[in-house]
Order: sequence, then structure tokens, then C-alpha cells
Amino acid sequence: MIDALTFAASLAALALAAWCGFAFKRDQPTKDWHFIGMAVVSVLGLLQLVIGLVRLAGGDKPAQGTAIFVAYLLGAAAAVPAAGFMSLAERTRWGSATVSAGAVVLAVLEVRLYDIWGG
Repeated sequence: MIDALTFAASLAALALAAWCGFAFKRDQPTKDWHFIGMAVVSVLGLLQLVIGLVRLAGGDKPAQGTAIFVAYLLGAAAAVPAAGFMSLAERTRWGSATVSAGAVVLAVLEVRLYDIWGG
């Protein structure tokens, strides 16, 4: 895995979590700016997915198993988009809380991906 990408995705996810957590505290739903932030973080998650699959196809093997690695890759790529869609259904402050939680999940999954790969 690319350590810099894992670090960047984790930091971006935590920044999104803090931003949406602040919106939750101020009793605000997710807004267009939040969705732009979700798109940026989602692109990082998708980039991680593509790079991970390319590395697997190239013959590299994760230290803790390929199946678990792919499952975590898919979960990391889907965490923030799924939270974003759920926040569209809940147009209150709880939508912001949902996105914040999804972003924290992504950050944790990124750290776990690093561990599974053998970092």
C-alpha cells in the first residue's frame, strides 16, 4: 500500500468528521459544502481501492490475507458514500452526525488496511 495515501485518506476523513461534527453541534444538516468534502474523501477511498486491487493483481500479497484485505478495501470505499446517502434521507442535524460517524469509520478502516497489508 502507499503509506502517504493511507495517511492522507485518514486525515481527510478525520477532518470531514470534525467538520460535520461541528455542524451537528450547531444543529445544522449536511449542506452542499459537506457533500463536496465527502466527494474528496470518497475519491481518496476509491483511489485506495484501485491501488490495492492493482497491487493484488500484480502479485503482491497482504500479510494477513487477501480476502480480509479486499473486504476492508470495499468497506473503506463505501463508508463515506453510504453515510452521505443516509444523510440525504435525514435532513436534520442527525444527517451531519451520520456523515461524521461514517468518516470516523473510514479513518479506522484505513489504519486497519495498513495493518493488514503488513505496515
